[in-house]
Amino acid sequence: MKFEAKNRSQRLRKKLRVDEFQELGFDVAWKFADDTDSEAIDTFLNRFFDEVIDPNELGFGGEGDLIWHGLICTQQIGKCTQEHRDIVEKWLKDNGATTVTVSELYDVWWAE
Repeated sequence: MKFEAKNRSQRLRKKLRVDEFQELGFDVAWKFADDTDSEAIDTFLNRFFDEVIDPNELGFGGEGDLIWHGLICTQQIGKCTQEHRDIVEKWLKDNGATTVTVSELYDVWWAE
C-alpha cells in the first residue's frame, strides 16, 4: 500500500521508493523458433546483455526456454524511459526473436 504523506524525510522516501527514488521499469516477453537449440539461446542472451542491457545500464530478471519473459529496470535507482523500451524491442525484433511484447513503463515497487 502506498501512502500519500506530504512531509517524508529523504530516508523514508528512499525506503518507500517514492518521489526521487521511484523506479520505473517494464516487462518484456519473446519467443524463439521451435527448433532453436540451447546453444543458440545462450549466444542470443549473451549478445542481448552485451549489446543492450549492459551498455544502457539496465538490469534484466527473467526466465525461459523457447518462451522468455522478464522485467527490465535500471541497474541503479532510476527510471527506464521510452527510449529504453524502444531499444530493447527493436533489438529483439532485429535479432530473430518473435512474438515480442513490451509493456508500458510502470513503478516496479508499487505496480497495481
